[in-house]
Amino acid sequence: MAGSADIKNRIKGIQDTRKITNAMYLISSTKLRRAKKSMEDIEPYFYGLQSLMQRMMRHFPDMTHPYLRGDEERPESETTHGFLVVTADKGLAGSYNANVLKETGRLMKGKSSRLYVVGEAGRRFFEQRKISIEENFTYTVQNPTRARARVITNTFLKDFEEEKIHDLTVVFTAMKNSLETETRVMKLMPLEKEMPLKDIPSDVPREEFIIHPSPKEVLSAIIPPYVAGLVYSALVESYCCEQNSRMQAMRAANDSADEIVQELKVRYNRKRQAGITQEITEVSAGARSGNLHN
Repeated sequence: MAGSADIKNRIKGIQDTRKITNAMYLISSTKLRRAKKSMEDIEPYFYGLQSLMQRMMRHFPDMTHPYLRGDEERPESETTHGFLVVTADKGLAGSYNANVLKETGRLMKGKSSRLYVVGEAGRRFFEQRKISIEENFTYTVQNPTRARARVITNTFLKDFEEEKIHDLTVVFTAMKNSLETETRVMKLMPLEKEMPLKDIPSDVPREEFIIHPSPKEVLSAIIPPYVAGLVYSALVESYCCEQNSRMQAMRAANDSADEIVQELKVRYNRKRQAGITQEITEVSAGARSGNLHN
């Protein structure tokens, strides 16, 4: 059975570890607030783009464009699916990475695929399984920016135009509510002609507009930044979810550490009390023995 000194050393070790997990919790909470603020700041711009896209689709329903979904159906045997997978650079975030990678594996099963990976966790996962990665975007997860979103978007749009891929799906993590996250699958390319209106706030301006030089050229100009906005949104939301998941994991670690320390303190006090009782018993026995000899 461990002695008092061993128990005391273990208590100190757990308390030192708790300081680290608590610091990680505080850092993640700060990053989460900052990411949410950056997302709120850019939302009006992307809502405006989305509003313009929806109005154009509504006014020009018969318009054709390489980025828009056509009526024809391509046989699965001739289709190459693109997947943009957003993971973290590191672990210690519960099941955050595992859920995204599991869903990606399910979507890829039995399909011809090309992978575009964001995050070191995803890169390591696919490389360990000898799964080819078309593009690995580094220096993105911990600092999602519009510039990085444009780089990612331009990469897969180029492959889409060259028909190296025939569609693209992003797999990322989204906030279900303030406490829960969920793995989300969003089809990015090709765009649907019928776009939902419910996502745009009612106060977004919708003035009359004139298309020049042509609807197709206007679409060619606004679709890349529009898609980049969706990518940026997925990156920031994933980043928020990563920090939220890490906060939950660190909170659970802190709670577990507190419970273990409390249990060890009880054991330490019992051990110490038993030692004191043993010493008193030995002293008493020695005193009685001395009185008998006298």
